[in-house]
Amino acid sequence: MSERASIESGQLSQLRQLIGELKAGNKFYKARLERAGIDKKIGSLAEFSEKMPFTTKMDLVWDREEAPPYGTNLTYPFSEYSRYTHSSGTTTAPLPWLDTTASWSAMLDCWDQVFEAAEVGSEAVVFFAFSFGPFLGFWTAFESATRRGNLSIPGGGISSLARLQAIATHKASVLCCTPTYALRLGELLEEVRDTDEIFAEVALKKIIVAGEPGGSIPEVRDRLSELWGGAQIFDHHGMTEVGPVTFEHIRHPLNLCVIEGSYYAEIIDRETHQEVESGQRGELVLTTLTRTACPLLRYRTGDLVQKSYFEGGLCLDGGILGRVDEMVVIRGVNVYPTAVEKIIRRFPEVAEFQVKQTTRQSMAELEVSIEPHEGAEAQQLAEKVGRALHDAFTLRIPVQLTEPGSLPRFEFKSKRWVREER
Repeated sequence: MSERASIESGQLSQLRQLIGELKAGNKFYKARLERAGIDKKIGSLAEFSEKMPFTTKMDLVWDREEAPPYGTNLTYPFSEYSRYTHSSGTTTAPLPWLDTTASWSAMLDCWDQVFEAAEVGSEAVVFFAFSFGPFLGFWTAFESATRRGNLSIPGGGISSLARLQAIATHKASVLCCTPTYALRLGELLEEVRDTDEIFAEVALKKIIVAGEPGGSIPEVRDRLSELWGGAQIFDHHGMTEVGPVTFEHIRHPLNLCVIEGSYYAEIIDRETHQEVESGQRGELVLTTLTRTACPLLRYRTGDLVQKSYFEGGLCLDGGILGRVDEMVVIRGVNVYPTAVEKIIRRFPEVAEFQVKQTTRQSMAELEVSIEPHEGAEAQQLAEKVGRALHDAFTLRIPVQLTEPGSLPRFEFKSKRWVREER
């Protein structure tokens, strides 16, 4: 049996077991499975994909509205649930999510694979620069690290400067946060490095980023490594609804490997809903195999990815390329926010930026505001960014200058894309 066939055989076995549990106790999926004519004797993954309808975010929203606050997608008795998180509410109101001890542990197992792939040994001191709120964030990463024996430093509820001091004091070698915040901390380190000898003790070896596509944008990675003295950047992605999904192969950067022991992943053409070929782009669809307490079957994530294989495993070439629901059409040109960021990040003189999308007479337009670092030739910078955007999209996109420190900074997911109606 080939390695690929072995992976799919294991997924089918897990899927059959999950379907049996759902038909026994999950009100949300029991009716859907029965309507689709699916039971635990399903013959193949292909048959499952053919028969099982998609689950969408709006399905989950409506379910929680009809059965507030947690909905009916609960596989086990309510008394077994011990963990609460909710989504960050990027496209809808935050969705509450519940886990049992076992399903939470299954997500920690996924993060074990992320740390192993990043070659983070148990001796590493790991600093978590995020606020420990109700979103999943790096909660599972933190608990996985402590379970593995890593000294794990929580960085919630303190200032950016205090976080840098903690990284130095505890001699952290690994940083976990969003790409945006890693940039923010790195730029702050540049500013204060000569003000106190403690900052000379900062010596990160690895930065594990998640929460935004920036971790797979070469320009962002290069800037992060430069700011942090050559630290290795390691990307990962996941979602509150499904958990930790991928890890970057340390010897093959910019490829996110799906944790196929925990997820059955499909990459579909958005028009035909059929699986795309290797090398083609499509929308990522996920079925959770081990997070069974509040599972998802064929969940349309909205993530735009490119399908590839590495060592028999399914990979997302280039990471998360964008969100299918975030693409905008500007005078006939398809524009993704990640493509705009990739261009702007070519210019290290840009400290921060914001993109404003406006609609005039039913037509979408873009305006870019850039905040230069102090000492940068601001006007020349604006002209260079404008030319780069024009070369990439064949569009004239106005580039405005702002005062240093005027644009917002972010610790979790950035919100650089602002939409306005005019």
